[in-house]
Amino acid sequence: MPSNTKITRNRRKRKARKLGRDKKKARTRAGTPKFPIHPQTPSSEPA
Repeated sequence: MPSNTKITRNRRKRKARKLGRDKKKARTRAGTPKFPIHPQTPSSEPA
């Protein structure tokens, strides 16, 4: 039988993986933002 430490570590790892998966799905569902990420400004154009 595995030790309590091993069980707890595995449980924490599993929980962390699941939380990350949910966040990733939420980001994917959100899509792209409506505002421009890299707006073209006069100073950023090549001379």
